[in-house]
Amino acid sequence: MRWEGGRRSSNIEDRRGGGFGRPLAVGGGAASLVVALLVMLLGGDPSDVQIGTRTSPYSQPGTGGSGNVDPRQEELKDFASVVLADTEDTWPGLLEPQGVRYVQPHMVLFSDAVQSACGMQESAVGPFYCPGDQKVYLDLGFFDELESRFGAPGDFGRAYVIAHEVGHHVQNLLGVSRKVQSLRNRVSEEQANQLSVLTELQADCFAGIWAHHAQKERNILEQGDVEEGLGAASAVGDDTLQKRARGHVAPESFTHGSAAQRMTWFKRGLEQGTLEACDTFNARR
Repeated sequence: MRWEGGRRSSNIEDRRGGGFGRPLAVGGGAASLVVALLVMLLGGDPSDVQIGTRTSPYSQPGTGGSGNVDPRQEELKDFASVVLADTEDTWPGLLEPQGVRYVQPHMVLFSDAVQSACGMQESAVGPFYCPGDQKVYLDLGFFDELESRFGAPGDFGRAYVIAHEVGHHVQNLLGVSRKVQSLRNRVSEEQANQLSVLTELQADCFAGIWAHHAQKERNILEQGDVEEGLGAASAVGDDTLQKRARGHVAPESFTHGSAAQRMTWFKRGLEQGTLEACDTFNARR
């Protein structure tokens, strides 16, 4: 992926090494690990997920930024800033015809745990978007997990992760998130899970929309990048995560979509590049 010459976003908040410490598990054990794995990647509002943890008191003074951060992460920080900036350049023109003004989200970089408007969250939940403060939260160490544990290496796979979370921000601006949450409060757990799947697949499709326009206008893609993006989408499918965590798959408990679904909707956004192409809620099965 061609990113080095890209514009850097000014909407980065670096809270790494802020002294929150690692949350202490209540109950702990294998059950907590399974839950953490199942909610690990690419969620919407993590306040909907009860992980069963509490946070320890502030274990050390904050450093006010990256004082305790591994220098190797600085390139990843630079990369994340470029991708965020590219989404900032892409979405305003797409939302304006819908009568929606694009408000740029901030990206918060953190380590171990972070305080958000969605509550205290730990790194195990993976990257997430909080509609309460309109911020994307990212522990850069997640990218190492994506490559080493889930077999999804490459710059474009990492860009897909960021673009997916920005996709949740777009849903928030469009009013999709509010409508889905209202519906979830009135239906069964299984139906609520299905609504979550449709929401996540739409965010995957929105990530594809970003890639479509970034390639068309700024020629960011190199050979193999599309495969990297599809590989990342597959790696975070509910069936992939469940099989890894518990050895079997329970489709009724899916909240993000299968590997095949996630790849399909990301590719659809990538190929068509329109909001209309990403109407997962009215799509035929």
